[in-house]
Amino acid sequence: MINNFHKYIKAVGTGSKHNFNLSQDQMEDAMKQILNNEVYPEQLSAFLLGWRIKPETTDEFIGALKAFEYYIKREVVPNSIELGYPYDGKCNNPYLFSLIAKELEKFDLKVAVTGDELQPAKNGITLKQIVANLSLPNNLYYYDRKDIFPQLSNLTQIRNRLGTRTGFNTIERLLNPASSQYAFIGVFHKPFMNKYATMFKDKYKKLIIIKGNEGTSEIFSKAQYWIIENDNISEYKIDPKDFGINYTKSWDRISLRESLDIINNPSDELIKLVKLNAALILYITQKVKTIDEGYQILI
Repeated sequence: MINNFHKYIKAVGTGSKHNFNLSQDQMEDAMKQILNNEVYPEQLSAFLLGWRIKPETTDEFIGALKAFEYYIKREVVPNSIELGYPYDGKCNNPYLFSLIAKELEKFDLKVAVTGDELQPAKNGITLKQIVANLSLPNNLYYYDRKDIFPQLSNLTQIRNRLGTRTGFNTIERLLNPASSQYAFIGVFHKPFMNKYATMFKDKYKKLIIIKGNEGTSEIFSKAQYWIIENDNISEYKIDPKDFGINYTKSWDRISLRESLDIINNPSDELIKLVKLNAALILYITQKVKTIDEGYQILI
């Protein structure tokens, strides 16, 4: 196999004095070569590690996402929202997406989520594991990445062999398989909010970025969130205590069985927390005028 990928390795792997940022077009070409399996494993490993250390730029992320568009299989699910979850899993608290979907069913809202095998580096419980062990509500649409985007899913082995986060961790969570107009994504750190806003603002009618639990968009405690619409970014805060919710989130690692037990037998306080998360979605999708109105309707 002969390729011209060396030039991209040189861009990210020749040291701080000689590295240079790739343009959107260059990154799109590099990512297409990767997804088409035209790159040797050694080249891919070198590129991913160098790209991470360089570090990545927002323009490079956008170029990679442009390449994604050639491969992702989509359908149209009306009245759907996408919840974008990390592929390295959750460690300390249960997933809420199935319980949130149940609360939204009466409002004719569909929830789209995507899962895959575990990716580095948190070693948590994956969304795919949860889905495999739950009875899902009719308005929850689960997409397995090996079906809708096998080219990226096929990189799982080499990513796990590397054992560290790469640029894929940042860009892979919102694939929009249901052609949703609304998307929710979580961030660990506020600086990533601007990156996500720039990367995804043109792909959705409204993009909601939440500094939520374990890097997800799920609200377990006081959190910042941002609404991105028509190039405008508005920042807000939400605190479950303001709604009389006194849920104590876990700081200890839980097992898959424990996570499933919590989901299948939720406490009263967890149910309230689920309803608050659902109320935010009702507000964003204009089903209610305020979050408080949505919460009062649900309880």
